[in-house]
Amino acid sequence: MMREEHGPAVPELARRMTACSCRHDPARALVPVLTAMPAQGIPLGDILADSGYAHRDAGAWAIPLRAAGAQLVQDLHPLDRGPRGTRHGAVIATPRTLLELSPLARDATPGQASTHDQQTAELARHKPGKTTSDDADGYHRVMCPAVMGKIRCPLRPASMTLTRDRPEILTPPEHPPACCTQQTITVPPQICAKTAQKHDYPSTQHRRSYARRTGAERTFSTTKDPASNNIARGWCRLMGLTPTMLWLACLLVTRNQRILIAWDTRQHDNARRAAAGLPPRTRRRRRKTLTDLATAGTPP
Repeated sequence: MMREEHGPAVPELARRMTACSCRHDPARALVPVLTAMPAQGIPLGDILADSGYAHRDAGAWAIPLRAAGAQLVQDLHPLDRGPRGTRHGAVIATPRTLLELSPLARDATPGQASTHDQQTAELARHKPGKTTSDDADGYHRVMCPAVMGKIRCPLRPASMTLTRDRPEILTPPEHPPACCTQQTITVPPQICAKTAQKHDYPSTQHRRSYARRTGAERTFSTTKDPASNNIARGWCRLMGLTPTMLWLACLLVTRNQRILIAWDTRQHDNARRAAAGLPPRTRRRRRKTLTDLATAGTPP
């Protein structure tokens, strides 16, 4: 469990698990577990997944999850990034450099992050806008960005009256495709079936939403932490998938109890501090950087 976008924090509990032979694909093993949750009264909401899951073929991961009501927020494998053809010329007006934008590096400076955010915002202006939701068969319609007033294009005379702070198409195609001659075009479900997700990739909104996936890593670390429990080789002397799943479920139950106790304690402490006019307690930074050592002065 992770908080919703712009929502309050929640305890990071493990809600479902599965175990299978290493001969099986993890994505295909996990999808039935997730798609069964809505029938049990638990809507899927956002699914935060790394490229190891997103790289699977659409029928194994993305399509069944969308059909179950999930919204995907995931990293893309390097082989899935960049332009992959077009639909009726839908990307004809987008500069190639914008189509080939990569995710922001983890060690990016604030200046690099600002530049990257500006580029992804410009990329969004060149993107055709969705005018209808998906129908029962997965089809929807999109509109030319110039018709929507996001860019200026000579092929759309009305767009040339827009202010010049918008991108402008300087060399329109000699033989305009359907996206330039029609108000809207129809997009079938097979277009971007594997890579389409909640936010444009790799936009600022996507980066901030995907950052919540660190909760999965914290779940793994608290499950494997030998200070409280240990699942190293030999922790379970029973053989077979069934006893292993049983003891893993027991381990997750005790781990969830420990997380809930810490959560309740922290909430009560924050409420007490708020009543006293104090801010919530924050974790003390223990890691020292080279800048800290350089500015600390000469030791005695």
